Amino acid sequence: MTARACAIRFVTSLGLAIGLAPAAEAPAETAAGTNSPDPFPVTIRVDAARTLGELKHIWRFFGADEPNYATMKDGRRLLAELGRLRPQQVYFRAHNLLCTGDGTPALKWGSTDVYTEDPDGRPVYDWKIVDRIFDTYLARGVRPYAQIGFMPQALSIKPEPYQHAWRPGLNYSQISTGWAYPPKDYRKWAGLVYQWVTHCLERYGRQEVEQWYWEVWNEANAAVYWHGTPEEFYKLHDYAIDAVRRALPTARVGGPDVAGAGGRFMENFLKHVVSGTNYATGRVGTPTDFLSFHAKGAPTFVDGHVRLGLAAQLREIDRGFALIAAVPELRTKPIVIGESDPDGCAACQGPHLGYRNTTMYSSYTAASFARKHLLADRHGVNLEGALTWAFEFEDQPYFAGFRVLSSNGIDLPVLNVFRMFSRMAGRRLAVESSAEVPLEVLLREGVRGAPDVSALASLAPRQVTVMLWHYHDDDVPGPAAEVTVRLEALPAADGPARLAHYRIDEFHSNAHAEWKRLGSPLAPNESQYAQLQAAARLAQLGGPGTVRFEQGKAAVQLSLPRQAVSLLVLEWD
Repeated sequence: MTARACAIRFVTSLGLAIGLAPAAEAPAETAAGTNSPDPFPVTIRVDAARTLGELKHIWRFFGADEPNYATMKDGRRLLAELGRLRPQQVYFRAHNLLCTGDGTPALKWGSTDVYTEDPDGRPVYDWKIVDRIFDTYLARGVRPYAQIGFMPQALSIKPEPYQHAWRPGLNYSQISTGWAYPPKDYRKWAGLVYQWVTHCLERYGRQEVEQWYWEVWNEANAAVYWHGTPEEFYKLHDYAIDAVRRALPTARVGGPDVAGAGGRFMENFLKHVVSGTNYATGRVGTPTDFLSFHAKGAPTFVDGHVRLGLAAQLREIDRGFALIAAVPELRTKPIVIGESDPDGCAACQGPHLGYRNTTMYSSYTAASFARKHLLADRHGVNLEGALTWAFEFEDQPYFAGFRVLSSNGIDLPVLNVFRMFSRMAGRRLAVESSAEVPLEVLLREGVRGAPDVSALASLAPRQVTVMLWHYHDDDVPGPAAEVTVRLEALPAADGPARLAHYRIDEFHSNAHAEWKRLGSPLAPNESQYAQLQAAARLAQLGGPGTVRFEQGKAAVQLSLPRQAVSLLVLEWD
């Protein structure tokens, strides 16, 4: 079987093939004459008797710099897709929610005009735009991960210049203007936060707002986002958190969403919230319900192709977990990796970011999320979420090269990984793969030699799910993996089980590849657009199948192309 024209076989534990469900074949002119390297064998063992705790839905967090896109046509559609993944349990984090402006979106920018002052310096609050944003989330099954920032123009100690005019290719530091400065009056800053939370309680109700996350600012350890000292940030944080809790004592509060693991800045922040003097209250410590930091990969462009940097992202997660685990008072607190991505700038473009439209982004996401679970196990920390900083950019060219989940209302392959995650539930199972790159090697060098072929598995009542990936840091062709998945110690009697096989590859769940096959139209017509929408959905490989359990064992064989992801769902009565 070639990587492009693949099939799946269902076999018993004795190796007897009992059914065949062929995949949709690649077009003859595409499949014929290919010189694909010989596939290599992989054995993956899933032990249903070895559970590793709950399979937490850490994937259900998303975010973006540009808050106003949420209320536009494609933003509303995409939020609905995210909400359907796990209604009322998906969260969205956005920058610029307190920035001054008329709500017109731009790259790396957004505004709500919530705070201005009258001629006598008295606060004037206007919640219309921010209400429209949160209303749009909630109507589509998504809840706010409410970022308290950035600084309104009337409160900034350096209000001019304020709105930037950055665009891809320009110096990134140009985004850093008046919104990035401390407040001229911390009591007015606290008053804004208090009034905002109070307004949310009146509009949405206590029971709803208690479910939200509230955190202050973004990457205050990075000069682009904070033109103050660390101590000034701790003061900003304390005043904001105190204001949230005065309005809602049961609010879920945390932070600090630092760039990377945060290093010395994070260490001092953790000390401050545990034993420092609170700037707002004068008491010891700052209420902290969750902790957050960021972790990004490091892509490059080498020898004419993209090379992703999985090791860089995993090392940052490893360091962040270690910092939190070292503080006894905090080591059990929930952790949200508040931005967790293959690279650092969603609105940037360039050759090294050419992976974003392709299945390379999908396979990276599957492989990296599985290792986040392993790193949390390694440090004994409470990983609650890993937030994908990708959304959409309204009315940009199709597949323009931004880090997004959808382009002009057409979902990218990576969104289908989250659709796969949403089908997994229950207890996480122990998995062993003959072609898995060990965690220590991943941390040291990423996937630069043999590819990483492994799985994440879960067990729920009368269901086993197995997500498989075939990942490599280098975006170059390679042979398919001929995978045998051996399921052991299944809690089921002998007999048949239903099996569905979902796939992301060149010909499945891949609107970008379909767009290229259509000739990369600049403006698809109605028929082409419908074709792209159909290609964007999560697709099954072949029809439903049946696999037979014998003495609690079964096996499934499949061909997994390079940079492809599969999800096997086995169910029984």
